[in-house]
Amino acid sequence: MTAFNDETGTGEALRRTLGVSRRRFLSTCTAAATAAIAAPVLGASPALAQERGRGGDRGGDVLVPADKRGIILYTVRDATGRDPLSTDLPSGFREVFAQLSRFGYRQVEFAGYGQHANAPGGANLESVEGAKLLRSWLDEYGLRAQGNHGFIPSSWPFTTPDLDTFKKHLEIANILGMDHMGTGGDPTGSAYRADWDVAADKWNALGEIARRAGLKLYTHNHDAAYGFLLDGGPLDAQGRPTRSSGIRKLEYFLKITDPKVVWLEMDIFWAHVAQYKFHTYTALDGSTREKVFDPAGLVVRNNKRYPLFHAKDGTVNTTNGMGYDMVPFGTGVIDYTTFFSRVGARNYHNPMVEQDNAPSGTDPAQSLNHAKIGYDNIAALRKCR
Repeated sequence: MTAFNDETGTGEALRRTLGVSRRRFLSTCTAAATAAIAAPVLGASPALAQERGRGGDRGGDVLVPADKRGIILYTVRDATGRDPLSTDLPSGFREVFAQLSRFGYRQVEFAGYGQHANAPGGANLESVEGAKLLRSWLDEYGLRAQGNHGFIPSSWPFTTPDLDTFKKHLEIANILGMDHMGTGGDPTGSAYRADWDVAADKWNALGEIARRAGLKLYTHNHDAAYGFLLDGGPLDAQGRPTRSSGIRKLEYFLKITDPKVVWLEMDIFWAHVAQYKFHTYTALDGSTREKVFDPAGLVVRNNKRYPLFHAKDGTVNTTNGMGYDMVPFGTGVIDYTTFFSRVGARNYHNPMVEQDNAPSGTDPAQSLNHAKIGYDNIAALRKCR
């Protein structure tokens, strides 16, 4: 598995930008590297079969236990959304659940409750009755719902309709058996501390409502949320700060939200994009300072605040402004062996395999094929010796 091209210097430049050594950049275990070339075919997972043959996950080297291996259904959204009357491929929630279970997955994270109208249950399962149907299928195939990227009120203070809708989603989450419920967006898209203060007040209020319903409410990051907060220095024409104390937006959010009611889901790919993009800032005195982001280090310092991860992978691309191109899990250069080894707490964290670009306009089987590759590779992760 080639992580970079030394002839062009691309890999070296990226390593320097990310502030990591060549050894750490390329650090992988043989098992993970071997699994990365797994053939994309639908069917029972060879990795799972091998593990069962040698006693499952009781060994101390397994980084992601079998019952913690999940996938967000956004990865296979074309499969849940396709017409079962026009294809022999798995379609709709029930058939997709069956296929994911065959691969070996034991957890799913929803990305809404819509599917094709011709699938069992109809197009919209965002209701109490729909949740009961989904739960019956999850139970049938040995799957556990572990979250949803769903409704968060846009109003603040909350309107009555927004609160009613939010509470309906909490009820649905409880029927589905979730411990966590969340959203796919950042708490705010702003760079300014005052806006993050408002977002924290709102999320503390929502988190308390969720806590009373028996759920942990989480927010999900993209790269921008790990950029630097603008919280000081000269003001611009609108009276807003123009410089930074060096704290990152979500680091500040972690400090000012209640750890008993507000939780986070780190998208590890986007956190690494942030590492590439946001490594210098303009300090309060006007100087330019370097501060390289360490995604695993942030989790270690706030481990219980991160019950869920999105596990997606990337190959090096220093021409697209992000540093990476998204690829199936385990086929890129993001060092998940080191990441999961550093954060530990393997029986607490819930990694969800994700690939935003898995659906294909020309290969209708691609997203499920990539889901299988992702499962085999996350199952193969072992601590390096």
